[in-house]
Parts: sequence; structure tokens; C-alpha cells
Amino acid sequence: MAERTFTSDQLAEYDGRDGGETFIAFEGEVYDVTDSPMWIDGDHESEHVAGADLTEAMADAPHGGESLQGFPVVGVLID
Repeated sequence: MAERTFTSDQLAEYDGRDGGETFIAFEGEVYDVTDSPMWIDGDHESEHVAGADLTEAMADAPHGGESLQGFPVVGVLID
């Protein structure tokens, strides 16, 4: 199976609103956080929105990439 790729515009479609899938990118990988109770309607504690690359934002977060362990990687961000 070929690896799924996302542009930033395509990733933005997975913003978790209205019950849709909730994807975020970190260090080039795209994660499905749809089932996380920390992401409600595409919002993470009023700090971040889904459908975006959160690599830079994680530098200021109280946690790092380890918080994404256990979430499925659904593809890679290509831009």
C-alpha cells in the first residue's frame, strides 16, 4: 500500500469540526487524533486547532511528541 500524502491544504480538511476526522501533523507525520478526548470538535484545550502542522507549537507545549504515541500515523505532510 502506498503511503498517503497530504499537502497543508488537504490536511486542513481534517479539522474535526461537525464530527469529521481530526488529523494533525508533527515532524512530517500526520496523526489521526479523532478518538482522543483531548481533541473535541478539532480543538485542543483552546490552544490548537486540528488540520494543521503542530511541529512548531509543540516546542512550547508542556509535552512533546511522545504524547502522540499510540495514535495512528495516517500519512506524511509533503509541504
